[in-house]
Amino acid sequence: MKFTLSWLKEHLDTDASVDQVVDAMTMAGLEVEHVENPAAKLAAFSVAKVVEAVQHPNADRLRVCQVDTVDGRKEIVCGAPNARAGLTTIYAPLGAYVPGSGVTLEARPVRGVVSNGMLCSGRELEVDAESDGIVELPDRLEVGLPAADAFGLEAVIDFEVTPNRPDWLGVVGIARDLAAAGLGTLKDPSVAPVPGKGPTTIEIRVDGDACPIFAGRLIKGVKNGPSPTWLQRKLTAVGLRPISALVDITNLMSYDRCRPLHVYDAGKLTGGFIEARLGKPGELLEALDGKTYEASPEVCVIADGSGAVGLGGVMGGESTKVGETTTDVFVESAYFDPIRTAQTGRTLGLTSDAQYRFARGVDTGFVVDGLEMATRLIVDLCGGEPCEVRVAGHAPAPPAAFEFDHAYVKKLSGLDVPGARIDAILTALGFEVRGEMVTPPTWRRDVDGKADLVEEVARIEGFAALPAEPLPEMPHVAGGVLTVRQTRIRNARRAMAARGYAEAVTWSFMRTAWAEKFGGGDANLQLTNPIASDLDCMRPSILPNLIEAAARNARQGFADAALFEVGPTFKGDQPGDQLTVVAALVAPHPARSWAGKNGDPLFALKADLMALLEEMGAPPNLQIVQGQASPWWHPGRSARLQLGPRNVVAEFGELHPRVLKDLDAEGPMLAFELDLGALPEPKKKATKTKPALTLSPLMPLARDFAFLVDEATPAGELVRPILGADKSLIAAVRVFDVYQGKGVPEGSKSVAVEVTVQPTEKTLTDPEIEALSVRIVAAAEKAVGAKLRS
Repeated sequence: MKFTLSWLKEHLDTDASVDQVVDAMTMAGLEVEHVENPAAKLAAFSVAKVVEAVQHPNADRLRVCQVDTVDGRKEIVCGAPNARAGLTTIYAPLGAYVPGSGVTLEARPVRGVVSNGMLCSGRELEVDAESDGIVELPDRLEVGLPAADAFGLEAVIDFEVTPNRPDWLGVVGIARDLAAAGLGTLKDPSVAPVPGKGPTTIEIRVDGDACPIFAGRLIKGVKNGPSPTWLQRKLTAVGLRPISALVDITNLMSYDRCRPLHVYDAGKLTGGFIEARLGKPGELLEALDGKTYEASPEVCVIADGSGAVGLGGVMGGESTKVGETTTDVFVESAYFDPIRTAQTGRTLGLTSDAQYRFARGVDTGFVVDGLEMATRLIVDLCGGEPCEVRVAGHAPAPPAAFEFDHAYVKKLSGLDVPGARIDAILTALGFEVRGEMVTPPTWRRDVDGKADLVEEVARIEGFAALPAEPLPEMPHVAGGVLTVRQTRIRNARRAMAARGYAEAVTWSFMRTAWAEKFGGGDANLQLTNPIASDLDCMRPSILPNLIEAAARNARQGFADAALFEVGPTFKGDQPGDQLTVVAALVAPHPARSWAGKNGDPLFALKADLMALLEEMGAPPNLQIVQGQASPWWHPGRSARLQLGPRNVVAEFGELHPRVLKDLDAEGPMLAFELDLGALPEPKKKATKTKPALTLSPLMPLARDFAFLVDEATPAGELVRPILGADKSLIAAVRVFDVYQGKGVPEGSKSVAVEVTVQPTEKTLTDPEIEALSVRIVAAAEKAVGAKLRS
């Protein structure tokens, strides 16, 4: 949204500068994005008068001019054909940067004559792209007047409008908030009605679903043409192209009062009526942008006896547009449903200033007043005789009053604001305050309770006034911050990344055709307002999105993919139908190697799944069942993991080639899906406080022992007694060799272990080490009958 300071002052009685306005807007919650100030860009340029212009001695097309400037009389060489004595124009001194040409002026001789500045054209100043020659200004302007003032240029403020504040899409709405913030006084925004002479002979009809209220009136005998200079400058300043007086008036209403209107050539309307209704199948409309659109039954159209002549709240039609020959006009002022208008723009790929405003919700109480204001402008600028206002339908009910305790401001925001000040702020913003009851105005349908009123008071009183106090201490949450599910999600991400998978984050919805192939696609899971036509259904599985990502990587030359995602899937539209799933997909396309294949990727995928389950704390009694997996799995190379016949924890295997073909992906691809909700929570175990960490400053030493044991004796039964031989000195025992063969009796085996000895108090002597070795051998012999191998 853009506006100029002078435009703002038409509604706000204030002496504030542009910087003060910007600061006040920021403090009131309006996000200013940019301020384009031509006075800053043209600061070096000023008005000058040419006193004398003679032919250049060395060039036929150049003139040497004597010019009175803000810096005194200067000799300037100029090549413009209109350079002449007595001309009032714009002067640029040496050192000035000329925006239109991108050069910085320097004192250089031009065909032997030094030019001490420059006389500028409109193109060089970027104020007139079609200028021919240097600027010609009225003689009444004084020498030295800044160029921005000479052209009537002023700063343009551009700010971001949040979706909940459509009233900011009109300059009067900005003025109202700034007045409440104390920057000035709001001028009376009321509109005086324009008396009509005779009835409007065009009947108005509405379909309540398409348009709740439609007001219009006929104005006869208008004369359309270029709008006056003040109106053209106002529209040009905010980036609008002046077209004609009638069209420019509707644009002015949109930006000044956030009241989109449309003007029809009454002579082109047929049937004696105009109506707002829903479109019909196959109904076409050629819009003002030159394109033809199909008005489906979900789209609101404006129609006459010939059919659709406009898209309600979006754009008018080519067949009834006004032109220079227009003499009678029908002015439309209606209220269109915001949701339907937004959907129309999205469905047709069409946006306009009107659609942008109606989609956010314009003031329902300004339908007739907006028509009266537009009538006054048309009569003043184009003449004509207005007929009486005609209205069909009813405006939506105004916002309901609700109770508001002034003490809630202190409770919710911490601001200590007197009750009289609170009432003054709300009244200045347009709210009706009667004791403890507050009624929002018709342009503030975003206010839906007392918390919204506290926000209004806080932003007008000033966020800088909010007290800086520490939050109260909260009791420590017993049992940790994360739930079991949150912990499992975090651990799952870490485990999958550690095993070489790349995490993907995909949409929670997909095209319906894909959802149907994976057990979904029900009507209750299809989106009413999808962000794209191929993302119109909540996903029953993560796998189609991962398949699409892997196929996209393959088309880009990265066929060997390993992806995973942790996210929701949807089996229905009830709260319990949303599942949290860990899905992984492998597209095994390793580089060719002389060593051949490294094994079946299916078993590698199964190993990854089992490692993930172990990380999740899954119980050890999971059952592997084949032949019962979902139809998108390969029947001979897939299985499921379950706890009992009904609790399916995971499905894994190779994806069916037919499914991959339908998704335009090349196989093979293997995957698994793990339902985190199907895993039972692990039993809580009693925990003991870990002892303090103690590190020895002495170097450890290692001793190797080879024992003869029965060949059926597990190596672990030899390790445990050795560790217990002296727990204060033996830090670790590791088996590093098992041997059967020559030198070892039949039925026996040689087990070699490395014993790490870590002294803590002093360095061990040889006798102490020998005594420890004797204890080690004795412990091994006692436990498993081991004999030290000679």
